[in-house]
Amino acid sequence: MEDLVGLREGFSGSPVALQELWGPCPRAQRRIRDFLERVKKQLFRVGEDWYFLVGLGVLMAIISFAMNFVVSRVVHGSGLPEMKVILSGIILEDYLDIKNFGAKVVGLSCTLATGSTIFLGKVGPFTHLTSMIAAYMGRVRISALGEYENKIKQNELLVAAAAVGVATVFGAPFSGVLFSIEVMSSHFAVWDYWRGFFSAVCGAFMFRLLAVFNSEQETIASLFKTRFRVDIPFDLPEIFFFVLLGFVCGIMGCAYLFCHRKFVLFIRANWITKKLLATDKPLYSALVALVLASITYPHSLGRFMASRLSMNLYLNSLLDNRSWALLSRNSSPEWPQEVDPQNLWFEWYHPQFTIFGTLCFFLAMKFWMVILATTIPMPAGYFMPVFIYGAAIGRIFGEILATIFPEGIKTDDGVINVIIPGAYALAGAAAFSGSVTQTISTALLAFELTGQFVHVLPVLMAVLMANAVSQNCQPSFYENAIIIKKLPYLPRVRGRKLNSDQVTAELFMNPNITTLAKDSTLDEVVKTVTSTGAVEYPLVESEESQLLVGIIHKAQLLPFLQAEPAIQGPKHQWHLHEVLAGGCPVEPVTLQLSPQTSLYQVHHLFEILKMERILVTSMGRVVGFISWVEVPGKGKGGTRQKTVDSDLKELEWVSSRDSSGLRGSQEEFNSKIWF
Repeated sequence: MEDLVGLREGFSGSPVALQELWGPCPRAQRRIRDFLERVKKQLFRVGEDWYFLVGLGVLMAIISFAMNFVVSRVVHGSGLPEMKVILSGIILEDYLDIKNFGAKVVGLSCTLATGSTIFLGKVGPFTHLTSMIAAYMGRVRISALGEYENKIKQNELLVAAAAVGVATVFGAPFSGVLFSIEVMSSHFAVWDYWRGFFSAVCGAFMFRLLAVFNSEQETIASLFKTRFRVDIPFDLPEIFFFVLLGFVCGIMGCAYLFCHRKFVLFIRANWITKKLLATDKPLYSALVALVLASITYPHSLGRFMASRLSMNLYLNSLLDNRSWALLSRNSSPEWPQEVDPQNLWFEWYHPQFTIFGTLCFFLAMKFWMVILATTIPMPAGYFMPVFIYGAAIGRIFGEILATIFPEGIKTDDGVINVIIPGAYALAGAAAFSGSVTQTISTALLAFELTGQFVHVLPVLMAVLMANAVSQNCQPSFYENAIIIKKLPYLPRVRGRKLNSDQVTAELFMNPNITTLAKDSTLDEVVKTVTSTGAVEYPLVESEESQLLVGIIHKAQLLPFLQAEPAIQGPKHQWHLHEVLAGGCPVEPVTLQLSPQTSLYQVHHLFEILKMERILVTSMGRVVGFISWVEVPGKGKGGTRQKTVDSDLKELEWVSSRDSSGLRGSQEEFNSKIWF
């Protein structure tokens, strides 16, 4: 049988396929097809290129909108300050929503694609990503098992996620867990310890295993390989030099934290940058990236900063155990056309600038360039840049010692120990990053990254010295971010020598508390509930006695207020106790504070219990409440932007006065006593 019908002699018209003839509504199909052909001919009279141009414009508009979407979502920045706030008990709406996962991944990929030009890492955003996944898995688990939402269980998952985020970036499970404890938590439950270690070990093992499967390494090994001397890695007099390096890193860390906070506040106060960050974040990001890319261009100023190296190669080159200053004395290598993996120090050498000139220029330029890069509203990690910057500080310190002692340090037994600049670079990386983040686990991270523990004692002493200097002068980098962003966070009580232990709860509690009395009419209750934004109200026996009965949640009270008048009728004046008798739940108050409770006890309770508000009662009567969550419009957030020195001066002013006579402005006192 022929496939086409209508090919016989004398047939007028186009042949019809046999399948079309037997299909449903063949005439209608032919008419539609003919109509589409005529429309196609009419449309393509203007040329096919115009439609491709229209499609290109629409596609780029969609991409532009997607970029604005990515930047405008709550995904920019590190993520560690927000996680610190969440783990302290505060709920940040939508911050762990899985909808932000894609935007975070896209933004972080763009940041990492810039390489050493922008000079940013991925530790913080990756921790945020793991926390999103953990929160989503927790919700899936609740839905699958039909359990109720347990905040304690959710907090355990987030703690483990924070450890996994650090461990999978560096393949370092031990330092990942300890770093997450130091940065995220003021109090850490031992029950969460093994959970964090278990998940971190699984993540680190898979991270290193994937490198083997991808043929990047032959077996599971450390991320950055070093060749430090193992038999006698350092001499006893070098301990003093390591401690001195820690002091220098502590001073540099304080300067970095101070300049970073001041610069970010300037960016937010300047009307030009403020407008750009409010309306044109992609434009601001592009301008900053253009400035940084122009400076780091390899055939320009980037020639003196080894800008052709990636972040990993930067650290690999700085951890070189050979002295570049001594090597450059015996040879004058030319700048290679491509990066030589076996001789990375060629990137740092310049015949007129010398090794010391390039290292000093790198430190001077990267100091403000890293600060500028942190203002870009894109997902980025800020730990790796300061880690590499500290390695550069340690490298130049070690090169100076190697130049002073070119033959090494001679012991009493006649043994000569050569100075290893790479060891000082390792200590500088741990010390400077430790001073900026105010953590000790950076020392362990340095050991896990290199796989060598021969410099445990000097590196730890350098980190401790850097932390001692930094913690007495400036808040940490993540606390700075919390201060700048005005996030609700409970800071440490400072001023141990300023008699702050004599401060009691009645001096800084908020007496302006809204209560609901059982004898109140429904009209009064509705007026109170609708005029205030509180989510819960203390229930008292009567307006006169103010005796505390319990807590009523607004979400549970509203349905009863809407249903009760319709049932009972409008003529009767109903009271709140009748609504409560109808089944409205009243939550008992398990914790109350006395007006004589000390500041340190209040602070300790907030840290341990992770509560947002605690009522203050006197002989059963509600007299106020204490909350460390910032109230919008009250001005508390602005006082947190002050430096530590000014905060200590204000705290000294508070403690110098008679505690019994200090009653003044309540909000002013609250802002002075905390931090």
